[in-house]
Amino acid sequence: MWSQPGAKQTPKGCVALARIRIGWPAVTDPKPYRHRFPMTIIQHAVWLYHRFPLSYRDVQELLHQRGIVVSHETLREWCIKFGPLFAEDLRHREPRRGSRWHLDEVCTSVDGVRHWLWRAVDEHGFVLDIFLHRRRDTEAAKTFMTKLLVEYDVPEVIHTDQLRSYGAAIREIPILADVDHQQVVSTARCNNIIEQEHRSTRRQERQQQGFKRRKRAQEFLSLHARITNLHHHSRTSVTAQIRRSNQKQAFQTWSTVAAGGV
Repeated sequence: MWSQPGAKQTPKGCVALARIRIGWPAVTDPKPYRHRFPMTIIQHAVWLYHRFPLSYRDVQELLHQRGIVVSHETLREWCIKFGPLFAEDLRHREPRRGSRWHLDEVCTSVDGVRHWLWRAVDEHGFVLDIFLHRRRDTEAAKTFMTKLLVEYDVPEVIHTDQLRSYGAAIREIPILADVDHQQVVSTARCNNIIEQEHRSTRRQERQQQGFKRRKRAQEFLSLHARITNLHHHSRTSVTAQIRRSNQKQAFQTWSTVAAGGV
């Protein structure tokens, strides 16, 4: 029996009803310390917020439709607490990436102050990392590349736009001395694979009506990038059977990662 929006329910009743509607198991799910909802519900809410351009109130309404009564402030606290944990676990589970880096920066606003979002992807379109910084200079480019080299092998080729800070930063990092640095002409940037990755960030930024805090923006975009990588294979031009198989594998990986956050 579906509950009315104004009906009063106990937290246990809400959780039990949600399991029946969504098809979750009726067994007792593990609950994080001092949380009344199980991780099954928490991870689903966090996934919705970072996977699609939804606001906290949108996610709240979707959960309410499933019988889960939770405030948008609780959803925000879930994302702040568990988001970085999920992002770190997903990063460690990602396979080895390609040897060709595409680097680019895009202007964004954080609490009304202009920032630059530095992004790196490989030749297959997987996001390597992002870096939010106040400046668009050699020091910021060098910091970003150094951060990438901590996690990944030295690339064979680095593609950038014609910003001089990239070339200066590469010259200041000895390990990149033999790397082929290719600059993309501005008129041909529409063919740059990294330009496609900026679109999802813009959609999320518009939905949130701009980012409010720099630290929170960095954490949100980090998990957003990892979840985008997780579902990357479901976006390619493949048969429906293969796409469903890739999606199923992505869902299983996310469930495994979320189970480790208890």
